Order: sequence, then structure tokens, then C-alpha cells
Amino acid sequence: MSNTVSGLSVGRGLLYLIVTGATWGTAGAAASLVYRAADMGPFTLSFWRCAVGLALLLAGRLTRRPVAPAASEPLRLRVRRSVATGIGLAVFQTAYFAAVQSTGLAVGTVVTLGAGPVLIALGARLVLGERLGAGGVLAIAGALAGLAVLTLGGSAATVRPAGVLLALVSAAGYSAMTLLTRWWGRDGAADSSGTTIWAFAVTTLCLLPFALHEGLLPHTVHPVRLLVLLAYIASVPTALAYALYFAGAAVVRSATVSVIMLLEPVTAAVLAVVLLGERLTAATVTGTLLMLGAVAGLAVSEVRGGGQREPVTV
Repeated sequence: MSNTVSGLSVGRGLLYLIVTGATWGTAGAAASLVYRAADMGPFTLSFWRCAVGLALLLAGRLTRRPVAPAASEPLRLRVRRSVATGIGLAVFQTAYFAAVQSTGLAVGTVVTLGAGPVLIALGARLVLGERLGAGGVLAIAGALAGLAVLTLGGSAATVRPAGVLLALVSAAGYSAMTLLTRWWGRDGAADSSGTTIWAFAVTTLCLLPFALHEGLLPHTVHPVRLLVLLAYIASVPTALAYALYFAGAAVVRSATVSVIMLLEPVTAAVLAVVLLGERLTAATVTGTLLMLGAVAGLAVSEVRGGGQREPVTV
């Protein structure tokens, strides 16, 4: 099925989002390693992530063969789109990194991604007129259940209220960004590549004063390790993942996007077992299967339904 306004098929949009979820799953772990290697704060980490990611996106844009947009977009709408998306992106990733620093990777990721589907589903119903249906409700319930099993069945973690609050703020920023991307993706004038670049420019400018306050150049005894980690964060889960995310989120239903992004904690769990040597428990396997089953179910429903929305009844 193809989205008639953007030209990107729903199936390819789903693939883009799956890759995004998997790569985003490595960002939190890399951020935790950055905090261990240097005295870098969440604002500074987010600033460098966006600044370097912006440079990579610009380089890719310059080397790509230009493609004429389907329709011209007024400058006022383009600026409004970029500012709103950039602010949402700044809130989403900075609050998430702060939550990871405050209450740990597991709790920060769980609260952010657990609250995200609920906020997005409510927003999509009220603003976009998207209806999940019984299958969609069951899929989201299964995904959240799997997320709960994956977390509560693992090792105990210290839950700090400040960190939980930061994670909820991150979820709100992510939800707003997702809903806005879906809303604007239906008018046919959006250029996902251009939106990504301008959003990153706005985010970088928003974060600069806070990063200057924290200190742009952190102290570290492992400079090479820090540079490698920052290069990875800026390239794979940032420049690549966000370019795919904005393209996919414009043609896939918002609630489906939110559930597919639950692949992030699944990826984190796999990395913990494969790379960190953590024990594979029954809860880890059960939670992962529940979440992957929910993602697969919604993906099939999305392709069959073509990403169409139903009108809102007042």
C-alpha cells in the first residue's frame, strides 16, 4: 500500500521505523558509557549529538541527487514545522538522557516508552481521528505488558521520582513530535529530509545555551573512548535513525509508530545479554516475545489498512 501524499509505501515506512527502534535501543547504553567516561551532562550530550548529527545530515543532503518536491510548501509553514519539531526533539532526547542519568537506563527507558504509546494513542484519537480498533488495543496492551515483564522481571533498580518525572517529560516531547509529524505528513508538501535537517538545526540552537552552562568540553581521562562513543551516537541512532523516523512516521499511524518504537528496550535487552554478559531470564524472553508479537501484529494491520484514518465523530 502506498501513501498517496508522500509517495512512500506504508511497508517501507514500517521498515524505516523498525530500523529506527533498533538503533535507538543503543543510544541509552552508549549514553551511560559516556557518563562513565566523562563528566558530561545531558544537555551537553544532546547538543553534541544534534550538532554532529546535523553536520552528517547536511553532508548527506549535499551528496544526494536533488528530487523535486511533490508540492511547494509556504515558508511560514516550513518554519513553523521546523521549530515545533525541533523543540519536541530537544525535550524528548534531553529529558531522556537526564532520566537515564538520574534513575538509570532501565527505569528511564521503561517510563519514557511505556507512557509514550498511551499519550500518542490519546492524542491520535482526539487530534487526528485515528481509531485503533479491538486489534490495535490488544496489541498495545500486549506491548505494554511485555515491557512491564521485561523490566519488573529483571534485576532490581532504584526508582528516583525526579528521574521518573524527567522520563514522563521525555515521553510528552516524543508524543508531540510523533503526532505533529503524522499530521503534517498528510498534506503532501512535507519534505522529510528537509524537515529532519531543519529540526536538528533548531534543536542544536535550543540546546546551545544550556550546554554552555554545563560545559561544552567535559573533563575525561578516556578521550578516545569518549570521541568514539559520541561519533557513534551522532551517526547511527541520530543522523541515520531520525532521517528514517521522520520519513516513516509521516505515513504510518501514530499509535503504530509508538508501539514499533518499543523495539528500543528489546534491543537494549539483547545488547545486555550478548555484549554485557547478563543472564537471560524467563522474564526477559517472555517480555521480548510479547513486545515483538505486538509490533508484528500492528505492522500487519497497518499494511492491510493502508494507514487510513477514520473521521472524528463529534
